[in-house]
Amino acid sequence: MPEITVKYEDKVIERVVTEKKRISIGRGNDNDIVLENRGVSRKHALIEFNDKAAVLIDNESLNGTFVNSRKVSEEVLRDQDIITIGKYSLIYNTETSQEGSDPASYDGTMVLNTRQQKKLLENDRIERKIVEKYGGSVLLGMENADFSEYRLDREVSTVGKAKFVHIRAKGFFLSGIQAKIVKEGQVFSIVNLGKQGKLKVNGEPTTQSVLKNGDLITVGKTVFKFVEGKN
Repeated sequence: MPEITVKYEDKVIERVVTEKKRISIGRGNDNDIVLENRGVSRKHALIEFNDKAAVLIDNESLNGTFVNSRKVSEEVLRDQDIITIGKYSLIYNTETSQEGSDPASYDGTMVLNTRQQKKLLENDRIERKIVEKYGGSVLLGMENADFSEYRLDREVSTVGKAKFVHIRAKGFFLSGIQAKIVKEGQVFSIVNLGKQGKLKVNGEPTTQSVLKNGDLITVGKTVFKFVEGKN
């Protein structure tokens, strides 16, 4: 059964488990998930469930709905996707865990001018331009990288210390080929091939991870950001 973990400023405030075919999210008390913040529209978004997928639909909200830091109007959700609405983060799990221009037209929703909201919108704008430029997914070199942008257009891209790899990384005791990025359709995964503990995704050591937009990949001392090739 699907579960949605609702967080506010990194504190879990609610876990929602549902068997309904549709749940509503918004500021109004008649929603299934109520987010009490003026940056959230009264009827902000919906999640529709069917036998194969869960689809998030933005209800033309004033401040927008984001999935993994990308602004969306409609998005098929994947396990562990992070939905950002106002100051709230909603983490979608496929299975229950063991644990308008005039604000008045949006039923009193206040336009968000927070630093976080501005940063989300600006990053979204920049990343969409990068995706358009390369026509697909990209790695951004964030720290200790040879280049600022790497196009991921191969079925397999190698990452490591050796001169012959596709993407060079730096660091002590790093393997020649430390990892590979595998493309399967529109889905990218990263797999550790070298020394354990030298590959991390979002700060957590991993042996294999499916990549999502905005993921930070650390290989030794080099940090990359994955930008998914969807507009």
